[in-house]
Amino acid sequence: MNTEPPLLLALDFTGTFAFALNGALTAVRATRLDIVGVLTLGMITALGGGILRDLLIGQTPPGALQDWRYLAVALGGALVAFALGQWLHRLETPINVLDAIGLSTFAVLGANKAVEAGLGIGPAIILGAITGVGGGTIRDTLIGRIPSVLQSDLYAIPALIGAALTVAALHTGLYGLPAALAAAAVCFLVRMIGVHFGLQAPAPPGGRA
Repeated sequence: MNTEPPLLLALDFTGTFAFALNGALTAVRATRLDIVGVLTLGMITALGGGILRDLLIGQTPPGALQDWRYLAVALGGALVAFALGQWLHRLETPINVLDAIGLSTFAVLGANKAVEAGLGIGPAIILGAITGVGGGTIRDTLIGRIPSVLQSDLYAIPALIGAALTVAALHTGLYGLPAALAAAAVCFLVRMIGVHFGLQAPAPPGGRA
């Protein structure tokens, strides 16, 4: 079972649910998948980043497969999207908020776990970001489109910022629940500013339509 502080664990489950919801909604909107396909993509979106991180640091079986609650929360989010997908488009803003919470929490917890596994500063930051964006990248690849994290949307940058702040706090001995929440809050704020103002990461000259 996961031994994170209750508040971070609650945020972790919230992020898992939100990612499953978004992943399944993407499948409903972009493909003609049946219930098995929709639920699979929802769960991959929610759990894929953490599983990939755990495999890269040599933790087997991955944490998401050791704690049944992650599978249950991810399945629940995917089921909600499958059943209510035609109405959920009206809740785009709340879903974006939940998604940003998931991104922020996963980036922070992923970076912390990477440092605990003995990784250096750079790899820990990268793995923190991978935890946040990995599931959506796998999902997009499976449905045959360019992953959103590789396009202009401000998504990977907030994750990298949150992970970097976490690693900095760990290496200066300041990491704890307040520092983790602060790093997650900065990641969340950057992401939501990008969503609200439609900000995009820099693209090559002439590379953006």
